Amino acid sequence: MTGIEGIVTGYDGSPGSHEALRWAVWEAEARRAKLTVCLAWAPHYLEVLREERVYDLARQRGEEILEGGLQYPRSILGPGRVVPVLARRAAGELLCEQSRTAELVAVGSHGHGGVPGLHLGSVAWQLACRGHGPVVIARGQWVHPNQNPGPVVAGVDGSSASHAVLEFAFREAELRDAPLLAVCAQMDAPGIFGNAYRIAEDFSDAMNGQEKEHPAVAVTRQLEVGSPRAALLTASADAQLLVVGSRGRGGLDNMNLGSVAVAMAHYAPCPIAVIRPRDASKLYEAPSACAGRHSRFAFSSWRPWLSTCWFGLA
Repeated sequence: MTGIEGIVTGYDGSPGSHEALRWAVWEAEARRAKLTVCLAWAPHYLEVLREERVYDLARQRGEEILEGGLQYPRSILGPGRVVPVLARRAAGELLCEQSRTAELVAVGSHGHGGVPGLHLGSVAWQLACRGHGPVVIARGQWVHPNQNPGPVVAGVDGSSASHAVLEFAFREAELRDAPLLAVCAQMDAPGIFGNAYRIAEDFSDAMNGQEKEHPAVAVTRQLEVGSPRAALLTASADAQLLVVGSRGRGGLDNMNLGSVAVAMAHYAPCPIAVIRPRDASKLYEAPSACAGRHSRFAFSSWRPWLSTCWFGLA
């Protein structure tokens, strides 16, 4: 199955998928794009049963759930702009493929199979690690009652990957008529013993270029000397959206998701957009030797926790 242009969302009838559907409908309306609503009805564990009757029941139930979910987007966008996709395959696999040419893919932080206490479900995790382009994980309350809408927050480190983060964040701020808060924290950056000035300069250059292209967006720059995780969690407390790259300056070669993106995907208090490259073979500039040593140490400290998350996800 080829990818579908426009906005894509995964739906399974769970509360998390309802949140993702609401987010996707808003995006499709704001971007004047079509919306594709995907439901995968045949998880791999059904294969061991090898009974067509079981598959028929699963498909029928999937059709019922999907039809129920389509009522809301059709009422907002109209039937002609809503495309249902019912597929006999794993949800993560389906959505990763759809993401190849979608403007963005939106998913809930959990589906029906969530483990109590788990911050991120397996489908959202797979998309954050292996999707193509922007992946939005809908969580938290992105529209606060009786309050002015919060800002769009962008995590920026001045790397080449930050340009895609800023492009997406500025466009979202424009669509929402919201201010943009750009946060650059230097603690985890390579060259920590002398590169801080260059990182700040790269951050400033990237912001200058985007501000010229988006003069209507009210921008606040926040340069931190400290942990990017703490800075972003604090900044996004009242945000509409947090935008981060899948990788920053550091990290191991071929890592799908950096430590900051992992932490934000699990703990951000608002919806988070992880900006993944369209072509995974052209990710980021190679880290320096000093950064490599630092990153291997950092990654080794995350590995047991990541393994627990991966094998424990529902």
